[in-house]
Amino acid sequence: MVLVEDLFRLGFLLILSGFFIVFLATILAAFTGKTSGKVKSGGVVFIGPIPIIFGSDVKTIKTLIFLVLALMVFVFFLIFFPTLVWR
Repeated sequence: MVLVEDLFRLGFLLILSGFFIVFLATILAAFTGKTSGKVKSGGVVFIGPIPIIFGSDVKTIKTLIFLVLALMVFVFFLIFFPTLVWR
C-alpha cells in the first residue's frame, strides 16, 4: 500500500527535477551560442473545464490541442472511473 508520505516525496521530487531541468536548459541555451533561429511558443490556460489555447504557429497549436484533449480524457477517467485508475 502506498503511504501518503511516499506520494508526497514523489511529488516533491518531480517538482524539484522539473526545476532542475529548466535550470539546465537555460544554462545550456545560454552557452551554445546559437545566434539565429526561429522561436516558437504556445500555451494553454484552463478556466474551469474550458481550455484557452494560444501559439505562434499552426503546428504548435495542433500539438497543444492534442495534449489538451489527452489531458481532458485522462481527467475524465480519473474523476468518473477512479477504480480503473487506482487499482
